[in-house]
Amino acid sequence: MKILSINEWLLSFMPAGAASITEMVLIALIYLTVFAVLGLYLVLLERKVAAWFQLRLGPNRVGYKGMFQTLADALKLVSKELTGTVKADKFLYNLAPYFVIITALMALSVFPFTENLQAFDINIGLFFLIAISSIGVIGILLGGWGSNNKFALIGAMRSGVQTISYELSVGLSLLTMVILTGSLQLSEIIEVQKNGWLIVQGHIPAMIAFMIYMISGTAETNRAPFDMVEAESELGAGYHTEYSGMKFAYFFLAEFINMFIIAAIATTVFFGGWLSPFGITESIPFMGIFWFLAKTFVLVFLMMWFRWTFPRLRVDQLLTLEWKYLLPINLVNLVLMAVIVWLNITIQF
Repeated sequence: MKILSINEWLLSFMPAGAASITEMVLIALIYLTVFAVLGLYLVLLERKVAAWFQLRLGPNRVGYKGMFQTLADALKLVSKELTGTVKADKFLYNLAPYFVIITALMALSVFPFTENLQAFDINIGLFFLIAISSIGVIGILLGGWGSNNKFALIGAMRSGVQTISYELSVGLSLLTMVILTGSLQLSEIIEVQKNGWLIVQGHIPAMIAFMIYMISGTAETNRAPFDMVEAESELGAGYHTEYSGMKFAYFFLAEFINMFIIAAIATTVFFGGWLSPFGITESIPFMGIFWFLAKTFVLVFLMMWFRWTFPRLRVDQLLTLEWKYLLPINLVNLVLMAVIVWLNITIQF
């Protein structure tokens, strides 16, 4: 029995143009559903991990062992009144959350979850991810400015400084791996890793690039110990102080999705994406998704470990770490990787 693809099935009873539009709508709905479910699960995971580190139970009332706690919180946020300040710039205030949420959703579209499961495979995939992730900070700046609140504005300005600074290290660490692979296309980067993960093929420079990437990625998502943007003891809730209901939920959800995106990029570039370390991905259906998500969630757990282990940095410490240490190390590491590629020194499994 021949199994038809979705495209073939749609073309069997509708014109090509209508089939194409229907496919786009279906893919968009699937990604929106994944976006919402993934965000809710990551919030629950964060709470459980925090509870584990602090030797307490965490959410344990709503549903089996608190499984539906975040769903209950989401329903509460949906039903809450949307409030705002009288002197806020209404257009910018309302526009800001959509900048943050849409950029996160667009970034998800280019990840190859398996060899045949990728919504948008372009030859500049890695560049697209870096560019899209840079746009998200515009939403934070608009939210802080449009709220007409001094604490929100301070938080937004901190976010601008922090994100722009650490984007350099994120970009350079990924560029180091692009030199090794010779491609920006995510599917090709994974294809190169069939002979071994890039973190192994690239020797010590690849390991240094990975460590810098994880530190910088954590900082770019404004998570502890780099959460100067939302320093509760100083700024209340930072740039989203004046937001409530679903608009607050958009900011909150985007932070967790961005954490997943940072981990997914690391999985794709350094750890072989959907490839199995045991060479069984191709023979067992859905194993590609399993390996991709397993590697990604290990890195997500690592980022949560950072949060519940290290104290918050001061602003001067945060910028000193980037400009005096990470950036110079990254530049030297980039040259080392170029030398390794030039000498054709590689390690294979």
